[in-house]
Amino acid sequence: MFQIPLRLLSTSIGRKVLMSITGLLLVGFLIVHLLGNLTLFMDDGGATFDAYSDALVSNPLLPLAELGLLLLFAAHIALGLRVSLQNREARGEPYVARATMGQATPGSRTMLISGLLVLIFLVIHLLDFRLHGGEEVHESIAAQVIERLRGGPGALIYCLGMAALGLHLSHALRSSLQSLGLADTRCYPCLARAGRFLAAVMALGFASFPLYFFFINKA
Repeated sequence: MFQIPLRLLSTSIGRKVLMSITGLLLVGFLIVHLLGNLTLFMDDGGATFDAYSDALVSNPLLPLAELGLLLLFAAHIALGLRVSLQNREARGEPYVARATMGQATPGSRTMLISGLLVLIFLVIHLLDFRLHGGEEVHESIAAQVIERLRGGPGALIYCLGMAALGLHLSHALRSSLQSLGLADTRCYPCLARAGRFLAAVMALGFASFPLYFFFINKA
């Protein structure tokens, strides 16, 4: 059952393949997460967002989903670090820069750094909303989230985290499909544009929450 993953982990190409798979799965999670969070913008006093949150919390499969997500993040981070260090040792330069075949981009040159920044943001985000959120009494989960986003430090950290996410994703799509052997060289320009578009949508989509509640809806 575990022979194929173990074989992949034993080779550098296999590790890149697994890193690409975990990365694409995480992108799928981010898309679903963004769509759910967009209910914060509905003009119903946060009722839709609260219903969405309650449905997640009351789902008996939530602990398994959270565990799976944690393992997915851990695997992607571990593989990313391993691949980056391995390629630095092999040629003295990051793999992601070489993978662009002389067309390095800010996203490709900073994959490791931006990934670590996203990890730091994720830890802060979870500590803020999951561990400390229960210490205060709010009429709804939406009210708690909005209160956090209206605070200057919270809004700034959130936006900086999303900038790092956008930078990371700007190279992720092409790199992942290339590692999986699903991209022909003729498709690279289109994939690069698609990757930048995806990165912009995700980064601006998530950043729209603190920007809106901090600058526009301050009531």
